Amino acid sequence: MRRLLLLAGLLAAAGGREVTAAPGPGKGGWGAAHWAEPGPCPCPGLGSGPGRGCLGGPELPPRASAADGEAAPKWGSCPAAGGCAALTVLVGQRQGPVTRGAGGEAGSGPAVPSSGRAEAARSASAGEPSLPLRPLLPPQVWMQYNPGWNGSSVNLLHIRAVGPNDTLHYIWSSIGAPAVLLVVTEGTSSALHVNWTQLLSPTPDGAIRIEPAGSVVYSTAVVFTKVFEYSKANVLEEVFYPTYDLSNFSWDSVNRTLNHTALTAEFVGGPATDPSGSFSNGSLAFRVTAYETSGRDETLPSLLHTANSSKVEFVLAGAAPRGNSSWFALEVVTVEEAGVVQRLRLARSIDDEYTPTIFETFSLVAESRNDSSTLSFLQWKATAYGSQAPKREDSIQCHSGSLKAANWTLPRSSIVLAYFGEGVGSTYTISAVNISFGGEDGNIYEEKRYLSWSALLGFGQPPKDTFSPLVISIMAVALGTPMVLLVVGSCVVLFAQGKRYTEYEPIN
Repeated sequence: MRRLLLLAGLLAAAGGREVTAAPGPGKGGWGAAHWAEPGPCPCPGLGSGPGRGCLGGPELPPRASAADGEAAPKWGSCPAAGGCAALTVLVGQRQGPVTRGAGGEAGSGPAVPSSGRAEAARSASAGEPSLPLRPLLPPQVWMQYNPGWNGSSVNLLHIRAVGPNDTLHYIWSSIGAPAVLLVVTEGTSSALHVNWTQLLSPTPDGAIRIEPAGSVVYSTAVVFTKVFEYSKANVLEEVFYPTYDLSNFSWDSVNRTLNHTALTAEFVGGPATDPSGSFSNGSLAFRVTAYETSGRDETLPSLLHTANSSKVEFVLAGAAPRGNSSWFALEVVTVEEAGVVQRLRLARSIDDEYTPTIFETFSLVAESRNDSSTLSFLQWKATAYGSQAPKREDSIQCHSGSLKAANWTLPRSSIVLAYFGEGVGSTYTISAVNISFGGEDGNIYEEKRYLSWSALLGFGQPPKDTFSPLVISIMAVALGTPMVLLVVGSCVVLFAQGKRYTEYEPIN
């Protein structure tokens, strides 16, 4: 027992975590590692708080019954009074605590906010010394695949980012058309609840919700509905081929591409039926990346991001074009609450330091009608690339159509309906924009059969590129040197004029 306590103490000291070890008849002799906050607990000799978590863990919502098929966070709760057979594992700063009980089930739940230096926890065994405790450091960002669902026939990816006073939820899914829900809540304890039975039914209304409901400050959705392919016979005539409806695609399991360390995942799919055989050796993918801090991507288009944003990369690889110099267009649909208006902005700059030859940036922003504050955004550079390791010469022209009100219904199986409800078309504002790729250098796709387009989505104001210190220094030298020479030359001329003299003496 003393060795277990010593090991827990070393782990706590090294990671800044509050950990208390407790005995129990768990398999293999393992005890339980608990959040070290005082309180009553059903485990022998330990205490538990009102949330059924060991040693004062965060208050947890009740477990969903097997009948309703609803998933709720299951981490941190104790087994029966027979003793703790669970082991709570902390996965660095990127994942939430994962609890594995005797049955092997796992789940993730709300992050525990920092609580300062807690009092020393009492040992489960009489006479055992208590461990010194450090302030608990909560995980910041983590990913969870299909929470509460053991199958992989459908994909739902929950990204949860916890800040000091709020929580950001990104809920990605390929159920129906690929889509992402963006929800921001007050506080750090909000959690995702999924009723899988209802979600996979013909009426998914209300199957997805964030609890507590009163903590939700703002929510929106972005849906990638269709891919168009067309070729231009001449300047005025366009030939369209049958549309690829993404709600009819079949998708591979995201769990195979999930990277908890890099915070990345990939939705890869193809048409369920492909009469033309265009996707016999090809695929369409949406690559998702979450961020913990601000920074800039290393690969082109080198998007500037913040901790309040995520990246999505649309990739078309190996699909055979059905025409000569085909253009492709991705239809993007947004869903906004009443009182929010969408605007498409174009920003031009003379700075192409990070994205060579590209001087335009598009931003689709959601603004409040009351105070014009920006609530969310979708931002992209006016370029796509025809290589997995893009260079300047791989650039493909990217054009954006005008923002229009969508007068069609979303796919019924979309997670948008599961969250916003059946009346989404009448209660909320639905807008759409087409983003096309091709142009004079559109034959790059024909040659390499690869197309990649990246966009940033998040909350608040979209990031703005500024001149780097290197560029500022070069500009200062380039503009400052002529000015210095001009000033110095003027001074020399004035000084020389002041010393002029003549050998002739003035008359009178």
